Amino acid sequence: MGSFEPKPAEEFDFKDIIYEKKDYVAKVTINRPQVYNAYSILALREMAEAFKDASWDDSVAVLVLTGAGDKAFCTGGDVKEYADNYTVKPRDFWKWMGDYTLAHDMLRNCGIPTIARVNGIVAGGGNEFHMSCDLSIAAEHAEILQVGTKVGSVAAGGATQFLPIMVGDRRAREILYLCEKIPAKKALEWGLVNEVVPYEELDAAVDRMCKKLIDKFPECMRYTKQQVNFWKDLAWHSTIGHARDWLSIHFASYEPWEGMKSFVEKRETGYRKLRDLAAQGKSSEFVWGPYTKECGKCGAKGIPEEFGYCGKCGEKL
Repeated sequence: MGSFEPKPAEEFDFKDIIYEKKDYVAKVTINRPQVYNAYSILALREMAEAFKDASWDDSVAVLVLTGAGDKAFCTGGDVKEYADNYTVKPRDFWKWMGDYTLAHDMLRNCGIPTIARVNGIVAGGGNEFHMSCDLSIAAEHAEILQVGTKVGSVAAGGATQFLPIMVGDRRAREILYLCEKIPAKKALEWGLVNEVVPYEELDAAVDRMCKKLIDKFPECMRYTKQQVNFWKDLAWHSTIGHARDWLSIHFASYEPWEGMKSFVEKRETGYRKLRDLAAQGKSSEFVWGPYTKECGKCGAKGIPEEFGYCGKCGEKL
């Protein structure tokens, strides 16, 4: 058996995705409908493995990416996973983003055309995977949005790089700054999707597109994809390493803590509180202020400015 031999789809023991191969088409379905198909780190690793297998399999001409059910394509990273882990150990987000970057690289560079089957909400990092696909067909009820500035993050894992290329500078800024939903029809007008159909016709539309792509020369298709990838690759590789480091450091600050905790706790986010602190000349980077105080009793240092008591010995400061 050769070193580049693919495996039958059913031999993969995937937990968070469904992988299928049939009639020249590989299909990857993010299978986490209970969280609107937000991806876990396991899902990212499984997606990368499936994308790699599809790229090796000469019987595969097209790859389709979608989400389980009819409510969501993908809503990005699992915010609870972020809040529980990366606001506690920010350096682990740097490790997480290695798996995220690998999945994107395998998708964009799989050597075959890829179609996003948009079956519902596309949010945050879900839109970044959506934009990493070559083509997109959306159901009429689908909506697309970015959420970074709303939840304490920056959409620098594809959106800041790809949106200006795909929809233009002004529209990219509107999407990234305002975090408002873009209905399927508007997404079509703006060039974010290629086709919009009623949900019950979605599979038929994707199948039609697959058949058109299958009946093209594979080598010519692969090199056409490589050439068209140029601007995305340039933007991505010029910025993704910087984004990985900055986002990891940023997880230690107030904004992601407040944004993600409020999202998970389903409460109002304190955007104005941070602005008011800054306007008063106080730190808006730390949850309890900068680490400026010392305890005269036990000698503890680096106590947050807003603490009234020592966190180590309990002495009043």
